Amino acid sequence: MKLSNKQKQFLKGLAHPLKPVVQLGANGLTEGVVAEIDNALNHHELIKVKVPTDDREEKALIMDAIVRETNSVKLQVIGHTLIIYRQSEDCKIQLPR
Repeated sequence: MKLSNKQKQFLKGLAHPLKPVVQLGANGLTEGVVAEIDNALNHHELIKVKVPTDDREEKALIMDAIVRETNSVKLQVIGHTLIIYRQSEDCKIQLPR
């Protein structure tokens, strides 16, 4: 799914007050974590995921894997927090044109 810059800015604004829905633990990115992120995307469409690791390369690899595995769109990374969006069948969030 391709989003315009206007749509990305709109979604970032909606994501600002949100708390992280999923936080990776000591085991890192497991199938269970990916399934939980997938469920959260189906339910909310727009979520934050916290990736608490100090290694920048490892954090980038984990975030890219999350986006790839869930077929979502990476909107923004702030520190250890990843903001992703995937439209559900219900279309809960109405995007601007």
